[in-house]
Amino acid sequence: MDTSAEKNGTLLITKLNRNGREQIVSAFYEDGRAVELSCTQSRQGPLLGNIYVGKVKNILSNIEAAFVEIGSGVLGYYSLKENKAPVFTNGKKKGKLSPGDELLVQVSREAVKTKAPTLTSSLNFPGKYLVLTTERKQLGLSSKLSPAERLRLKALAEPFLTEDYGIIVRTNAAGASEEELKEELELLSAACRKTLTFGTHYTPFSLVYQEIPPYAAGIRSLPKDRLARIITDDAELYSSLEAFLSSKQPKDRDKLVLYREERPSLDSVYGITHALECALKERVWLKSGAYLVIQPTEALTVIDVNTGKYDGHKKAADTFRKINREAAQEIARQLRLRNLSGIIVADFIDMENPKDREDLMEVLDRALKQDPVRTVLVDMTPLGLVEITRKKVRKSLREQAEENP
Repeated sequence: MDTSAEKNGTLLITKLNRNGREQIVSAFYEDGRAVELSCTQSRQGPLLGNIYVGKVKNILSNIEAAFVEIGSGVLGYYSLKENKAPVFTNGKKKGKLSPGDELLVQVSREAVKTKAPTLTSSLNFPGKYLVLTTERKQLGLSSKLSPAERLRLKALAEPFLTEDYGIIVRTNAAGASEEELKEELELLSAACRKTLTFGTHYTPFSLVYQEIPPYAAGIRSLPKDRLARIITDDAELYSSLEAFLSSKQPKDRDKLVLYREERPSLDSVYGITHALECALKERVWLKSGAYLVIQPTEALTVIDVNTGKYDGHKKAADTFRKINREAAQEIARQLRLRNLSGIIVADFIDMENPKDREDLMEVLDRALKQDPVRTVLVDMTPLGLVEITRKKVRKSLREQAEENP
């Protein structure tokens, strides 16, 4: 198969049998390398983005929170401080939350390690260009948009605002026309009206609105100028993707390809299993012979840079500078590839020259800005440790891969 489209971005979606379990694996390739990976159990969809009729189990006044049941034995964390306007479904119009109350809630963050999923009453309906919100009824624009695009899109989107919802303009809206924004907003507002109109009449634990599967959400999140092809070798996935693209992103419909060859398989052509297994390992080798050690802990992720097998003949300062620059690029890739989030601390090889440290931070900052997920380069500590934060929403790749069906 011609792999030239990888430079612009090729999204591969396939089913793999791993440790006796079938998983749907999505892999996004750029320049011949995987830059994003995700796994989903074939028979179990994730909760993130779904809207349920939840039932308040108990109130914890000391931490200003409630635990709300959204399914048999499935409890979610609901912040009373952040959710000031619950959408009740059991006839209650307003007032404080009480045990037994029924309300519409959306899963805003999946369960992470020992933490329960986070729930919100501020319902979001995401599209490729826009996100419609029910609570914050104002206009927001992605900070990753250029100043010129922010001004253009603000002028286009402001007339769309109503008293019923707010609008967030996503990074992907760069270059989008007024007609494209308007068409998507009509779809999102229809989904919102349907949810609020019918959802208030559903019984507890009902799934009122289901978010699209992660592999389709991955298509929606990718910038249109970075996605050249979408390839799957599974007829069932192909039908699902075709339906999604035809109704939600018709301009990307022609990018969808069904890989029909039995040999070589799609997996072997692109090395999907190999890429996945490498992304689950602790050690990452660099081209220079140096390597990273990536160790996620309960509180944060620690990344250590080591000289390894590097046999450069330059003096130590040049050697360390070269390794650190290469490591910075790879660290940015690994954060996205493994979906690492929260607090990340990187321990680079110590460099005495302040200019070298400044240069390293600039290289790392540029690399992190390529990440579609909000990632912030915080600072370098006096001890030479670099602090990074990355928005936490979905589970890490390791948690996805190890999840029981």
